[in-house]
Amino acid sequence: MAETMRMRVYGKHPTCASLTRLEERRSRRLALRLDRNRKPDKPEDFVCYESSDDEEETVMEGRQYLKTSFNFVDYVRARETNTKEVRKINQEYGSRHILTHDLFKEYPITLTNMNKVFCSQWLSDRQVVFGTKCNKLMVYDVATQKLDQIPSLYGRNASTNNAATVEQQSGIHSVQINPSRTLLSTGGRNCNEIAIYRLPTLDPVCVGENGHRDWVFDMCWLDDEFLVSGSRDTKMTLWHINNELATASDKADVPKPESIQPVCVKECRSAQKVRALVFNKAINEIAALSLNCYIHIWSAETFKQKISRKLPACQENVCLAVQDGGVYAVGCRSYTLLLDARTLQPIKKIPSRYTGCGIRSASFQGSVLTIGTGLGMLMFYDVRAQKYLESSINSNRTVVLKASKGYVFPDEEFMDGVQNVKYTPAIYTHCYDASGTRLFTAGGPLPANFYGNYAGLWQ
Repeated sequence: MAETMRMRVYGKHPTCASLTRLEERRSRRLALRLDRNRKPDKPEDFVCYESSDDEEETVMEGRQYLKTSFNFVDYVRARETNTKEVRKINQEYGSRHILTHDLFKEYPITLTNMNKVFCSQWLSDRQVVFGTKCNKLMVYDVATQKLDQIPSLYGRNASTNNAATVEQQSGIHSVQINPSRTLLSTGGRNCNEIAIYRLPTLDPVCVGENGHRDWVFDMCWLDDEFLVSGSRDTKMTLWHINNELATASDKADVPKPESIQPVCVKECRSAQKVRALVFNKAINEIAALSLNCYIHIWSAETFKQKISRKLPACQENVCLAVQDGGVYAVGCRSYTLLLDARTLQPIKKIPSRYTGCGIRSASFQGSVLTIGTGLGMLMFYDVRAQKYLESSINSNRTVVLKASKGYVFPDEEFMDGVQNVKYTPAIYTHCYDASGTRLFTAGGPLPANFYGNYAGLWQ
């Protein structure tokens, strides 16, 4: 969980330098080595050898281990006193421990008459921003449980006569924050435009016009100034929000959004409706997912399309996630597909544990893949162990979070009669806070013609 290189205060060694620790470590390594050297009845197809198997522990390694404390209390104290002790912590330990020990509890959030939450992001440790199908950009305060609506931005071309009505608006499908957390990008009042807000005040900065002719489905930041958006018109658009533009609203008494034009607009070849975008920082590439079951790779440096690959037997692929180590996760109707980012070859097909369970959202929290489904459940897959996360309380079952019903119109009894199954909301979006110990989930009814919403905070 945590490692801290302790510095001695007095004497020759720090308090954690006990020789019994070294003896216990050597006995554990010896037992592990004997277990690996034991020949199995059936040879395994894949065997991994570590360098430590053939080498004895050196004196320097033993001294280094004696000075290292794995106590979380030592880590916290070193951080509080800001000492020069080298320390590191496993960021995913908290969320993994809470999940496997069934400590998450849902606190439902009432959203009154809003329709389907499509996207969300944590603004801070107490605020969550999310966008809805009814084109509302909302901020939820987890401490006071209050909701505030942020005014939608519109460009110069919008007027009273040609502005999209509520019935014609497709909703806000994406909310993204740049790496320095100074700007927020989302959809504008016109579903073909993008809107940029300054953080943490959420003052309007600019509106991106003439980049798309159809709904903007997703966007991703390349750095603090460059943004890429993908649309239903199969276009990929590059935007530049420079520092002068981002800080201009600070000087104005009443912030007013500027209008910006795209740096570059290109068609995503072999694509039909760009549905999801992610930026792979490890190899500096943009991955785009289209509804005709293709994944497309673009160079982030030149903004040119490099590869398009047909996904094997995918249906309803609507979500895409990337792991820091370079693995893509594609959510489909009945399974989640893991792809090698370097070759786009399928690594693993993760079948859903429930029939008719469409994958609607996906995200990586370290080595744990969180999967939001169309049946109101969240599942958790351990990529390293190659299996669903198992409960430490009951080893016979996997970790699953079941969402509450939220609000739906027509009512639940009517929907139960129409679908012949018990109504559950679809999890269209979920996001962890910076600590990984709180999870925001939201969505609504799966049928497009039904009105309703769901939101919950797990902590």
